Amino acid sequence: MSQYPKIELHVHLEGTVRAATLLEIAKRNDYALPADTVEGLAELYTASRTSGTSSRCGSSRRTHCERKRTTARWSSTTRRKRRPHGAVYLEGIFSPAERVRHGCTWEDVFEGVCNGAQEARELHGVEIRLTPDIPRGFTQEEARATVDWCARYMDRGVVAVGLGGLEAEYPPEPYESVFKHAKTLGLGSVPHAGEVAGAPSVRGAIDSLEADRLRHGIRAEEDPPASSGRSPLAGSSSTSAPSRTSARARWPTLHDHRCRASLPQGVLCSISTDDPAMFDTDLSRDYEAATSFGLDPRSFYDAGLAGALCDAGTKERLRQIGDSFDWPEYPSG
Repeated sequence: MSQYPKIELHVHLEGTVRAATLLEIAKRNDYALPADTVEGLAELYTASRTSGTSSRCGSSRRTHCERKRTTARWSSTTRRKRRPHGAVYLEGIFSPAERVRHGCTWEDVFEGVCNGAQEARELHGVEIRLTPDIPRGFTQEEARATVDWCARYMDRGVVAVGLGGLEAEYPPEPYESVFKHAKTLGLGSVPHAGEVAGAPSVRGAIDSLEADRLRHGIRAEEDPPASSGRSPLAGSSSTSAPSRTSARARWPTLHDHRCRASLPQGVLCSISTDDPAMFDTDLSRDYEAATSFGLDPRSFYDAGLAGALCDAGTKERLRQIGDSFDWPEYPSG
């Protein structure tokens, strides 16, 4: 599957860090982890995966937030998102307010990630845009600061603001004013919604946060269709992470996953890895999973193109890549 050009719109940069790299970072920073071997950390990743908790919210995130974390290290983390699986464009997620709570500065985090995105483009030819998350449960002041710092770095590739974390505990509506502020600054809105909580979370993300795209959105199927038979969410864009979705037990096995069936009619669905290190996957494997259902990889590329929040020039280059590729014929699902 690495031969296909791919667009990935939903990947947490800290969720790309494999156990060996995490251990190396911790040792360099003299930071204690719950396990001190690659095998031990791998077991924790597996436990988090099967229990439905996220290592991104555990040892990996804490290590990346450690006070000694430097701009250069943030750059290195972002630069690792390269092109071995055919990715030509991705939108990377990080949560700057979490790092600030752990002693980093806003400037160090943003400078490091943006520098890494630039290096990835120069070294590997992959275009990276950035869509930082506001963690649910953080204060309105922290949320507003996240938006304001995002606006400062729009010329470095920051294109949108997301909302992540504990979806069931924190609905989207309290963040309405913050996202309206983001919109006035020219930033897009890409909240997580419809993974853990149901249709009301999806509705809140679209109505209150003016979402340009949903991260996950799989429970949008619970929203009753309009009288026309077409979902009121039609025209929206969503990202699906097959390995993550199956690991979180919405479907008992990967082959029970159905991207088309899990979203209302008219909602575009692209494929992403979300937290590939935690869910032991990569973009090629998630594409393989999706195409094994009889779904056409060109459709995922086109959905990714439609949902991408980059500038018009970059979109046109991506469109040309898709149009010039000799896509294989796939049977309909």
